[in-house]
Amino acid sequence: MSEAPRTSSRTDEPPRTLVGGIEVDVPNSIPAIRAALTPERRTEFDKDINAAGVDEIHAVMRHWMLEAVPDPEADAILARLARDEAERRGPA
Repeated sequence: MSEAPRTSSRTDEPPRTLVGGIEVDVPNSIPAIRAALTPERRTEFDKDINAAGVDEIHAVMRHWMLEAVPDPEADAILARLARDEAERRGPA
């Protein structure tokens, strides 16, 4: 999975994270995160942001910032783990 975004020393530079060994920008505003998400995920994002209180908004933003950055390696690992779990449980 992606690591937590690093904050930049310059305020005009977005935070960055590593994806597949390459440093990529992480969207760090509500409009930027929303734009980076797939249309299917935007509804859930909107619900989470609108429901977050002052004590929760930072955690909600961090979660969605990282989800907005595609990470094929992490997605492949999660898919493999889900398949392994399904095989372990056997037919329903």
